[in-house]
Amino acid sequence: MADKPQSGELFGVPYNFERPSVRRMLSSYWQPGDSMLVEKPFGIGYSLNLANWRSWVVLAVVGALVWQEQGGVETEPDAEDEAVEVVVD
Repeated sequence: MADKPQSGELFGVPYNFERPSVRRMLSSYWQPGDSMLVEKPFGIGYSLNLANWRSWVVLAVVGALVWQEQGGVETEPDAEDEAVEVVVD
């Protein structure tokens, strides 16, 4: 078989299938001065740059939405949600 490249870009999306090391994993997720999205150290696509404050805002919003979805905030049922009896003559 021909040697296929282990990393590169396909249709503008980066990929990297080289064996990850701890150093490469840590350095790819913490890149001060870079944008919010950075290339994944292993796999296809992008990941959040944890050195960027915008990434922490995104994580907080996602965490709040997940917490709310799982029933973190109890609300009273609206009048629209209650059963209504309809009498037809």
